[in-house]
Amino acid sequence: MNLAPTGLRALPGAGHVTLTWDPVPGAIGYLVLRDGAPAVPSEVDVPAVPSCRFVDTGHGPAVYTVAAVGGRACPPVEAAPLPADEEAEVSVRVDARRVTRELPRPWAYMVGSEHLSHLLSTDETGGRPIGEELAAALRIMHDELGVRTVRAHAILGDDLGVYRNGAYDFSGVDAVYDKVVSLGLRPIVELGYMPRDLAADPSRTVFRYEAVISPPKDFEAWADLVRALVEHLVGRYGLRELIDHWAFEVWNEPNLDVFWSGTREEYFLLYDVTAAAVKNVHPNLRVGGPASAAGGWVEELLAHVAGSGAALDFVSTHTYGNAPLDWRPTLAAYGLDVPLWWTEWGPTPTHFQGIGDGPFGAAFVLHGMKSAAGRIAALSHWVASDHFEELGRPPRLFHGGFGLLTVGNLRKPRFHALALADRLGDLEVAAELGGDVAGVEAWASRHDDGRVGVLVWNGTLNNAQSTGAPELTRRITLTVTGLDAAPYTLTHHRIDRDHTNVEAAWQAMGGAGWPSGEEWERLRAADGLDELVPPATVTGPALTLAFDLPMPGVSFLELTP
Repeated sequence: MNLAPTGLRALPGAGHVTLTWDPVPGAIGYLVLRDGAPAVPSEVDVPAVPSCRFVDTGHGPAVYTVAAVGGRACPPVEAAPLPADEEAEVSVRVDARRVTRELPRPWAYMVGSEHLSHLLSTDETGGRPIGEELAAALRIMHDELGVRTVRAHAILGDDLGVYRNGAYDFSGVDAVYDKVVSLGLRPIVELGYMPRDLAADPSRTVFRYEAVISPPKDFEAWADLVRALVEHLVGRYGLRELIDHWAFEVWNEPNLDVFWSGTREEYFLLYDVTAAAVKNVHPNLRVGGPASAAGGWVEELLAHVAGSGAALDFVSTHTYGNAPLDWRPTLAAYGLDVPLWWTEWGPTPTHFQGIGDGPFGAAFVLHGMKSAAGRIAALSHWVASDHFEELGRPPRLFHGGFGLLTVGNLRKPRFHALALADRLGDLEVAAELGGDVAGVEAWASRHDDGRVGVLVWNGTLNNAQSTGAPELTRRITLTVTGLDAAPYTLTHHRIDRDHTNVEAAWQAMGGAGWPSGEEWERLRAADGLDELVPPATVTGPALTLAFDLPMPGVSFLELTP
């Protein structure tokens, strides 16, 4: 990838500079440099963006360059944001009759969870029952977001007693997976971590629950264990069920020393023998990887299996704090047409960082999902619930947990954003933006019954502005054409600092630590999807209305005949 991007353009606006450039053939993403350093925040694990547009907010004059990942930088361009403008406007024009495609739902295939033995826990966190609430959280993912599968770590961990002195016991796995299936979900079986009795070095562990990250001392014994597990699952749940709905992922983030104490070559050997063991049970069972951090080892695994002949039915990797890169050109270069699964994704890879608890997280997940729509088969939010103990159990209600739901299953703004996206219809319709757009995006659809939904959000990748940036507030003028002449009921729901923000409700109560019984009731009463204005009756065939949209903020407007 030696080509440099051409046509770099820098458009100043109120509080931002928007960069656009021409695509580089075969690029999986682009690195934007501001004054020689990555413009995407340093906390983000992949500082490249997948498309030919980047909005830089919260900074002054700068010199910008752009390079395709692995390529050369283009000539520099200088630009500076304009002063804040109280009248900064964005037009959003939706044509309800111009269908662009069937609306993709990258959130709906998979969600992440803490290790699933947590479902069996009878302990409490914050006075709340862990296993019972984690199960309820996963059911909410299925029932309210349409999620179909769940991925988690450590199904082969010693807390489930799968492997002892060379003997197998899958009763703990059965208890876990029976529970998952009863919730309407299917597992994506992450094959890991290593049973202690099978580990080459059982002293190498990760997390508070001491998952063993060592390669096996006997790769043939590992393959026998995998084969026995898959045969057992087929016997318990049925071959057609596993072929149609389950899949097997080889390990978790082996490109990080904290999760794999072996070498890359040892992981590739693990991949080969694991894939062969799964396929030995039935060739139509799905297996894939590398389940890597930050897009690592993807091309290396593709090159490896091209030589080894190992099966690869999907490619999986992870990223946080950014929209996922586009690996399709790399797969095409290897002659592969398999699904791309980002099996971990969210606002931050850092435990106990608070940016995901408020409305900043809502705008972030919508940006990522729309970016992924149509090019990624699964963008799996990590994780469903704050019942999560990798680095210790939650110390208080709002602690910067990864969950879409709190302990107690209160819905964070991120959850509500995905629920609003799931309310969009099956047919995507055209939505065009104009004006000082900055971080404003829109997604529009219609249903077969004539309902029209429009999601508009205002966000940034600059998490230093997670609590808000007044200079990025925009006056939105929304025009919807192609409506029927009959009356519609117009509703307008909002997520921002003052709406659909249960964290703010807890703070207003003086929240610290854990709620009392009466406080839980007050929080549940505040845990709804707020309307910005009361419903109104409007008539077609066109509608125009205006509203202010802060950053961060989300509006969902629905027209129901």
